Amino acid sequence: MKEKTLNTQRRVIDVQWIPDRRKCEDAPVHAVREMMDSTPNAQRSTSNAQGSGKPRFDLEDRLLEFSARIVRLVDSLPNTRAANHLGGQLLHCGTSPYGNHGEVEAAESRKDFVHKSKVCLKELKETRRWLGLIAKSSMIPAPKMSAILNEAEELIKIFFSSVRTAERNVK
Repeated sequence: MKEKTLNTQRRVIDVQWIPDRRKCEDAPVHAVREMMDSTPNAQRSTSNAQGSGKPRFDLEDRLLEFSARIVRLVDSLPNTRAANHLGGQLLHCGTSPYGNHGEVEAAESRKDFVHKSKVCLKELKETRRWLGLIAKSSMIPAPKMSAILNEAEELIKIFFSSVRTAERNVK
């Protein structure tokens, strides 16, 4: 991280440059808009991350959306004893990978990365099981369940591949 000090007419503002905020979540983010002197758009640098025309793949966004879908699914379950039990189990394991992925990004070593990725994988596999039971018990129509079951399966494949690659690179 590089420290810069920007001088304005009235005060000095300390700004920390954070190229990828996810790598340094605990660092404060200061808005440069507070500056008194405005910089024309032509002089501001822009990110060229999507210049290739390919859609950017962000696992964190995908896990966030998956967790939100799990929350909506649990809220749509009928208010029965069985559905409440299954909903509680699903809510716990289905939202866990999103939070644990933050731990994966903050891993202190490759072994730590592998371990934390395996936790996400385990939670996703448990989620798949509870989703399968909900689908099998017909609490929610099968067509509505297929999309979230497919997403769970894809996320499992992503984490499985990531763990396998990281384990190969640890040695």
